[in-house]
Amino acid sequence: MKTNLYNFKGEVIGEIDLPEDVFGLKMNKQLIHQVMRWYLLKGYYPYAHTKDRGEVRGGGRKPWRQKGTGRARHGSIRSPLWKGGGVTFGPRKENRKKIRVNLKMKRKAILIALSQKLKESFLKVIDKAEPNAYKTKEFDKFFAHFLQPRKTTKKRESGLLIIENNKPEIFRSVRNLPYADVIEARNLNLIEILNHKYLFLTKDSINVIRKTFSK
Repeated sequence: MKTNLYNFKGEVIGEIDLPEDVFGLKMNKQLIHQVMRWYLLKGYYPYAHTKDRGEVRGGGRKPWRQKGTGRARHGSIRSPLWKGGGVTFGPRKENRKKIRVNLKMKRKAILIALSQKLKESFLKVIDKAEPNAYKTKEFDKFFAHFLQPRKTTKKRESGLLIIENNKPEIFRSVRNLPYADVIEARNLNLIEILNHKYLFLTKDSINVIRKTFSK
């Protein structure tokens, strides 16, 4: 499987052979959906929690006797019928749903997403992410070759730069671009892939992805 190889100026300098076990997988929407739900539920904490009549403070005794007062019968001032009482059918933090996803499923979902990006021509391979100077404007010029401008706060289509190892100078240069992000190949996850329209892989990051996720 071959695709174009670009330099940092956005020019095609040749072709590169991509491994089939990473970029040649068939689409599996059910797996993508299941793993994506697992990611979202993993990062979700049920902050919304209402107290029922047994959790609200007070109301330990009967407000008045059962008969003879002419008023309606009540057993507690913390009934949902009373002001300051418990809440009926409110959000409860113990109702959190869990989905079980093993490591093999997560890795395969990442590879499927990469394969789909390549099929749709949203994945670009670059030789090296080494500009003349590690400045934000240099990376802005690089992304401008591929990302179209948009009338939004991000100003361009979204792009994710995947590098082979930790390079603080690249992270510092790209962090001020509202439409782009950087991630190490070993830390790649499904959310980052699906949240960005274009993926930019350095040539050396392909081997890292293969060793990390194609096992």
